[in-house]
Amino acid sequence: MRQIFILLFLVVCTSVGAKPLSYYFDEDIQFDPKVPTPSSVLGYEVGEWHVRHDQLVYYMRELAQHSDRVNIQTIGYTHEQRPLVMLTITKPERLGNIDQVRQAHLERVNGNSAVTADSPAVMYMGYSVHGNEPSGSNASLLVAYYLAAAQDKRVEQLLEHSVILLDPSLNPDGLARFASWANSNRAMIPSADPETREHNENWPRSRTNHYWFDLNRDWLLLQHPESRARIAQFQAWQPNVLTDFHEMGPNSTFFFQPGIPSRKNPLTPDENVDLTKTIATHHARILDKHDRLYFTEEAFDDFYVGKGSTYPDINGSIGILFEQGSSRGHVQDTINGRLEFPFTIKNQLLTNFSTFDAVLENRQKLLTYQQDFFKESTKLADKDKVKGYVVSAPKDPTRLAYFLSILEQHQINAYALTEPTTVEKQEFDAQNSYYVPLDQRQYRLIKAMFTEQQNFVDNTFYDVSGWTLAHAFNLEFKPLSSAWGLEVEDQAWSADTPKSQAQPLNRHYAFAFEWYDYHAPKLLTKLLQQGVEARVALSGFTANSDSEQRDLAPGTIVIPAGIQKRDDWLAVLNSVSAEFAIDVFGINSGLTSKGVDLGSRQLAPVTLPKVLLVGGEPASQYEVGELWYYLDRHVGLAPSIIEADNLNRVDLDNYTHIVFAQGRYGSLSKSFKSQLQTWVQAGGVVWGHKGGAQFLADEQILKASYLSRKDMAAAFSTEGLHYGDKDMLAGKQRIAGAIFDTQVDLTHPLSFSLTRESLPVFKNSTFLLEQSAAPFVNVATYSEKPLLAGFTDENNVAQIANGGAILAHSYGRGTVVAMSDNPVFRGFWYGTSRIFSNALFFGEHVEASAE
Repeated sequence: MRQIFILLFLVVCTSVGAKPLSYYFDEDIQFDPKVPTPSSVLGYEVGEWHVRHDQLVYYMRELAQHSDRVNIQTIGYTHEQRPLVMLTITKPERLGNIDQVRQAHLERVNGNSAVTADSPAVMYMGYSVHGNEPSGSNASLLVAYYLAAAQDKRVEQLLEHSVILLDPSLNPDGLARFASWANSNRAMIPSADPETREHNENWPRSRTNHYWFDLNRDWLLLQHPESRARIAQFQAWQPNVLTDFHEMGPNSTFFFQPGIPSRKNPLTPDENVDLTKTIATHHARILDKHDRLYFTEEAFDDFYVGKGSTYPDINGSIGILFEQGSSRGHVQDTINGRLEFPFTIKNQLLTNFSTFDAVLENRQKLLTYQQDFFKESTKLADKDKVKGYVVSAPKDPTRLAYFLSILEQHQINAYALTEPTTVEKQEFDAQNSYYVPLDQRQYRLIKAMFTEQQNFVDNTFYDVSGWTLAHAFNLEFKPLSSAWGLEVEDQAWSADTPKSQAQPLNRHYAFAFEWYDYHAPKLLTKLLQQGVEARVALSGFTANSDSEQRDLAPGTIVIPAGIQKRDDWLAVLNSVSAEFAIDVFGINSGLTSKGVDLGSRQLAPVTLPKVLLVGGEPASQYEVGELWYYLDRHVGLAPSIIEADNLNRVDLDNYTHIVFAQGRYGSLSKSFKSQLQTWVQAGGVVWGHKGGAQFLADEQILKASYLSRKDMAAAFSTEGLHYGDKDMLAGKQRIAGAIFDTQVDLTHPLSFSLTRESLPVFKNSTFLLEQSAAPFVNVATYSEKPLLAGFTDENNVAQIANGGAILAHSYGRGTVVAMSDNPVFRGFWYGTSRIFSNALFFGEHVEASAE
């Protein structure tokens, strides 16, 4: 009896999750026996367990070793140093000279050679950019095996007429986290209960990468190594079709593009949509054959060009989004019945096949479309009233270089000005100013990067409606209607240009560096970490530096020789400053010719921040991750990320700063709230933005009023609306993501490094601080006509106008800083991020009563 029970138990276990290759492939497909199957390498059938990233890579390397159709290369590494691999798959003869094939393809793309009957199409197959949407990456095992080993007519034609670039995991760190979660919470008999632990990850969830960023929003912004490696391959190959395999909620079925017709980016050609529809008929055909439920032309949009399915559209390719209802583990009960992991994998596999069929059938159309796309760029640029853009970042070459690096990675040229120019009464110095002409093959992408569009055919957005990069970097920029008389360098800017070496620093009375450069906070951090004593000038002064008079603005960091405790402090200063392209210079005397002297109380001590960043379920993992990333990458600080449930056990006196990102913190314990008040009163600096600011206001630590989402929504009349108007009203009430202008008090310590009163901010919520009536508390306020780019209904714009953007005031001996918006949105909002780092280093010197 016991043996029978064990046998039945094993049969039940095997029946849930374990599906043989015959489940995924038609029986008439023959496979090369020399090429290993997934189960022969992994030790289990695809879908029985969630594949770990290391197993995925190992199997792909095995395929490359055993199949002459496959090459594999490592194209980069993630933050956690997992390899980013790319398989190149085509017929063996072509694979032998693949770089010449690539060059020939680029020649056709650029119109330098004709499309012929033999010209291969190029496909970029990308899987699971969201780590907890794993059916894509698990399907990639089967796709790669099929392409490497199948011996049927379809694969022979495919290898003959195409080059396939297969990226099996767009987010290895996230995929690894989710595989560990799903596998470690899987029982021998998996639970289908949606409420069980396996289907509900702890915070932070593994949709994101190492720093909790959504990599599917980083295709344009390129803040992470995964994105930079991917775009380098995309631009090197210029594929005709790019696939982007995702998952959605378990109660959904299957989605493929085209999406909602009215929500495409206006820069995307109509022919792109027509080709997408043509390809869609192949998806429908194969899913119909297998009786799969699906939908199209609803729910998703193709507007933000920084997503995986839209970036190709603005680059001459056809981007296709697939969304599969997720089992979020191994099996889950849904409104459509029991959803098993292998079922989700097979749907993704089927639409790989339909994509292959569509590309084979429409190969020459796709190649011709791509060639025409770039030919048309010259015509569009010639007709455009704008001929290009002049951009500048006075006194901050590092911030400008980050911006130019993004352009370069997207194959966009920018040329340094050799003579100053004036555009619409605004002067642009030759130093730190560049010209970006529109007459380039990337015409559409340049337009997309600089667009300030505010009115749209459809005002409902799945993602952001504004992302103007020049605003994000707080650059001064103007469009040019004519480039006549503009003097620029012949060679475009390049990150590979050699940098000049700084001269060694010799003994002086003091040393100083200005605060303008984007790397200044990181330089200061490294000096403080190594025991170098520093002061910040809260007032401006003029000092003598080697017979040169230097006018130094507030925010200048001064390192006096007389207060140093390390004997080798000058060697440390030389070593650290050599890492940065920042001018560190000597000052000859403590007596200045103008302004405060170096012994003044206006040269205040600067201490190394010890940051507690509140995390856990109440907090947005995206915004906590963005703060973590900014502190780690750009400031050189490692914050202590402490989950809200553990705050009661923490001694707050170990920290100088506490940071609350977007979140709902009302459920924090009364004892912690009391400790927080005491800690701030004793001299701590607390920062809160969006929900974090609301929490501080609710606890009356922040002395400010605010408008909540409900308050903002109340401005919209609902009179006469019908049930069918719900989505329309919700779209108007929402701010999906738009750019607003604020006016900054440039005399305030939190605005040190800013050179103009206008500071663009990114807003993706309707939370709004109100201006303080107290003097000196308003660091930045929204301007009277604040909308710069993106959609926001006029009712919301009217309420935001003249509202409070950034407030700071004293609280006992401490300081409270609050912001209506996220200062480090998606890692690319370089302008407002300096407000945050200023709060870290200078927040303790803010003196302003809110009473």
